[in-house]
Amino acid sequence: MHSFIDWMQKRLAEPLPGPEAQFRMAHLTRRHPTIAPPETVRQAGVLALFYPKGQEWHLVFIERNSDNPKDRHGGQISFPGGKFEPADGSLIQTALRETQEEIGVDASRIQVLGQLTELYIPVSNFLVSPSVGFIDFSPRFEPQIKEVKSILEAPFAVFLKEDVVAHTDLNLANNLVLRDVPYFKIGEKVLWGATAMIMSELLEVAAKP
Repeated sequence: MHSFIDWMQKRLAEPLPGPEAQFRMAHLTRRHPTIAPPETVRQAGVLALFYPKGQEWHLVFIERNSDNPKDRHGGQISFPGGKFEPADGSLIQTALRETQEEIGVDASRIQVLGQLTELYIPVSNFLVSPSVGFIDFSPRFEPQIKEVKSILEAPFAVFLKEDVVAHTDLNLANNLVLRDVPYFKIGEKVLWGATAMIMSELLEVAAKP
């Protein structure tokens, strides 16, 4: 199984697919990769964490609580992560700290394999830096009740299926409806938006020639 991890570390050290891969899973209103983040942009770090379960590598996601009016991504499925704090020192450390806080995985046990292309999210004014890491055991997750509604475990192989990508209309806050939104079908959950865009690049990085 570790041959996959070795492959990912090798690929993450090479030039990344970048926005072209990300925007394959973007809604039409988001397909403007040339938009520059403003000076007021906030930094954030998230972590795509691989871990073994059974005979497969899995990824862990969180379903965010939807009762925080300040959270523009409430109720969505996302990677663990959050806002950069000066004490972190780096966005990789932000991702590790937030992962430990949100899902209870000891940050010292996580090996970082590399980073994906940063992604600007206009709706929340965050510039997100995605890291990729792994642990060599199946953890017992402990969700942070205040921020995490539930934890979603997904075999990585699910994302390789031909029918994993679909389109739907999404009802958002303030009676806003987004039409024909691309998303990954993870069981009964809809994985869309910035997380789907990050996932799209991760899949291209993982692809074998």
